[in-house]
Amino acid sequence: MNVPHSDAAIDSVSTTGAATATSVTVDWDGVVRDLDARGNATIGRLLAPAECDALAALYTVDTMFRSRVVMARHGYGRGEYRYFAYPLPKRVAELRASLYPRLAPLANGWNEAMGVDVRYPAQHADFLARCHAAGQRRPTPLLLAYDVDDYNCLHQDLYGEHVFPLQVTVLLSEPGRDFDGGEFVLTEQRPRMQSRAEVVPLHQGDAVIFAVHCRPVAGPRGTHRVNHRHGVSRIRSGRRRTLGIIFHDAR
Repeated sequence: MNVPHSDAAIDSVSTTGAATATSVTVDWDGVVRDLDARGNATIGRLLAPAECDALAALYTVDTMFRSRVVMARHGYGRGEYRYFAYPLPKRVAELRASLYPRLAPLANGWNEAMGVDVRYPAQHADFLARCHAAGQRRPTPLLLAYDVDDYNCLHQDLYGEHVFPLQVTVLLSEPGRDFDGGEFVLTEQRPRMQSRAEVVPLHQGDAVIFAVHCRPVAGPRGTHRVNHRHGVSRIRSGRRRTLGIIFHDAR
């Protein structure tokens, strides 16, 4: 399902920091094709190494966060994560606001194909206003921390009635240098078929965009829904840090 964009297929995503600035050229038509075909797509080097290190270092700054979750206490796996408080760090807010408009047309196309009436506004601020009006006011962007033998069980990030069907994870650590293992894993549950797993290779600063819950897939008997989950395999050595960008807020 190719969703047309009104502007150029090749665009750039810019992020700025105190000591560095990056501008990444993104083939958004290619991103849409990959999301339609597999339920995930990658953007290489979305964040520069210095930006990754600066975001990872925020994990110990208690005032930046609204809550901390220890996964083992809830059966989510091992490791922990912290949800940012409002106001979000500038770079996180910029990424959330700039990526959403590129994904909203695809999200609307998916809902139309699945017979879902919900449509998403063009700008993220308008979608957040919808979430907040429904009582979903807690920010959901988060930092995740994994050490040796930690992992994240397959799951879906659903926090209320209003759910944007795509989200983004950015790897802040470098595989082979900072940690080993810890692969990003996605599963696709197809109707009347066995589930399919995919491992997405990432380097420091790379982003993966993926389906939060369901996406439409065309089959011989028409379009059907495919259910997605995501997780992280066991960390064999070192320390792994990631940034999660979820576009809907939580109750």
